[in-house]
Amino acid sequence: MVPVSPPPSPEAMSQALNQASALLPADPRAALAAARAILRMAPHDPRAGLIAASAHRRLGETAQALALLRPLAAAFPKAAQTQYELGLTLELRGETSDAISALRAATAARSDFVEAWKALGEALFKAGNPGEAEAAFARADRLSVRDPALGPAADALHSGDVVRAEALLRARLLAAPQDLEALRLLGEALLRRGRYAEAADAFERRLALSADDPAARFGLASALFHQQKAQEALTHARALLARDPNAPPYRNLAAAVFGLLGEFDRAIEINTQLAADFPGQPRVWLNHGHALRTVGRQSEAVEAYRKAIALAPHLGDAWWSLANLKVAPLTDREVEAMSQALLDPALGMEDRLHLHYALGKALEDRRRFEESFSHYLAGARARRALAPYDPGLESRLAKRTSAWFASGAAAAGGAGAAGGEVIFIVGLPRSGSTLVEQILASHSAVEGVMELPDLGILADGLIRGPGGGSVEAYPDVLARLPAEALAQLGRDYEDRTRIYRRTQRPRFIDKMPNNFRHLALIRAALPKARVIDVRRHPMAVGFAAFKQHFNQGQGFSYDLADIGAYYRDYVALMRAVDAACPGFVHRVIYEDLVEDAEGEIRRLLAACGLDFEATCLTFWRTERAVRTVSSEQVRRPLFRDALEHWRNYEAWLGPLRAALGPALEDWRG
Repeated sequence: MVPVSPPPSPEAMSQALNQASALLPADPRAALAAARAILRMAPHDPRAGLIAASAHRRLGETAQALALLRPLAAAFPKAAQTQYELGLTLELRGETSDAISALRAATAARSDFVEAWKALGEALFKAGNPGEAEAAFARADRLSVRDPALGPAADALHSGDVVRAEALLRARLLAAPQDLEALRLLGEALLRRGRYAEAADAFERRLALSADDPAARFGLASALFHQQKAQEALTHARALLARDPNAPPYRNLAAAVFGLLGEFDRAIEINTQLAADFPGQPRVWLNHGHALRTVGRQSEAVEAYRKAIALAPHLGDAWWSLANLKVAPLTDREVEAMSQALLDPALGMEDRLHLHYALGKALEDRRRFEESFSHYLAGARARRALAPYDPGLESRLAKRTSAWFASGAAAAGGAGAAGGEVIFIVGLPRSGSTLVEQILASHSAVEGVMELPDLGILADGLIRGPGGGSVEAYPDVLARLPAEALAQLGRDYEDRTRIYRRTQRPRFIDKMPNNFRHLALIRAALPKARVIDVRRHPMAVGFAAFKQHFNQGQGFSYDLADIGAYYRDYVALMRAVDAACPGFVHRVIYEDLVEDAEGEIRRLLAACGLDFEATCLTFWRTERAVRTVSSEQVRRPLFRDALEHWRNYEAWLGPLRAALGPALEDWRG
């Protein structure tokens, strides 16, 4: 007779279960063996069965895991951990709907189950339910805040009261400057407020205290991306992907950063795979459409945008992107769908403002100008409320820069030999700068890159640096820098921009229009650079900017009076530059370019020190990625239709006309 071993004591059983569970993360095979040993002693122990199922899941043995989990879930329907494991296993098998049901059961059984809320958010995202997914992620994020002192701030943040959240978090950090969770939450609040430099500072402080925090690293990468600091953002995006190469947020961020760097093939490759993995996720299709549009694959971009809209009919950004392609008018049925979406009281502000812009364009195409303007105005007011703009700050900068040139500081040029490779194109957005870039990029010696943020980043470093310390010290701080420091700034610009170059052409274009604000820095640090000022009738360019929703960086464009003041200050600054440094800036008048293309193009090339090439006359045939909102127009020959289009809206442009003042008459310079 074989002796029967006595059952283990409760203490021994508990110890064995704890040891098996501890093995799961690092060695699921050993955990499975330990769980099986326990089951031989106690065949019906649900805890050992759950450990064995989890080990099978981690090993990719989903059928074996389900064979254990289904009876356990049936026997213990309110066991949160069992439902969680069942949900994870079903998701691995592609049974997303059943996985969501199990994960909902897990969160219902234990409302503070952070990992279950995260897994539920991921499953809902994959299923194409972005609103519910975001709510689940927000719940997980809120629950992860364990410190009761941070509870009110976390509640404010996740209820949308980011102003109050910021105030509470700053108060907390005054008392506890190294509170890791407070720093992360502050970064999130600042991100949501669009204050990206401050958000980056908060996340950097968090990572300096504890480097192994993917949430803070993701927040930092996002803040850097929004500042267009592509190189820095890419470093963090790669670190995140090394940690979890399949995480959709990390992959999406990497695609966006590659797009910012001009590596569009890599961006499209990632977006294509994301669309295959998450065909029900509208924002994946939206991002895919953006990348396809940039490289001129218009029909595919339209298809991607329409897929996003089919999945999320209220997704305003997709509607605006479709309208903004300007390749075909939206249909009457689509106009009605957008109008109906605007009636939804639960519609978010971002979706609402994008729908207003899209309807403005659709009604403009139908020549229903008064209705069109009312939608452009509603969209602009909504954007202005979300992104406040200080016109006084910009005006003071223009006056200080004018004074810098008038003082004679720029007369001799800067130090060193930097800038010989670059052609800056400046002016107002929608002035024709993308057209001029396309013409120059059709030359065999010139590479069209994109709107680069690097000059502004260097200027920001001067403002924040020891010699600056205040925005009001710029550009006067340049006068206090020794020649070698100025030369180093020029070399820094050249080093920073090298990553954007894709060809061996000796010259390249930086087309950031707002760089006219940094002409003092260009003159001092990049003395051999060429500057092209592209100018268009102020009423035409003013209205064109007003009706365009920009992703970022053009805060002046959401109020007609602000646009007029900005244009007026720009013209005054350029006049001071011309007086101090004749020939430093070559001016292209858009209207003259349309009327006498060959003559203006020849003069443009000569000003850039380039020989004439006939390919510049057929610029629309140039195959290159174009990221700006004019990407479709510059792929067509010049046309006159848009020159006087603003007059259809003249009755409502009084604030623009009044704010322009003398610039309305002497805008040509």
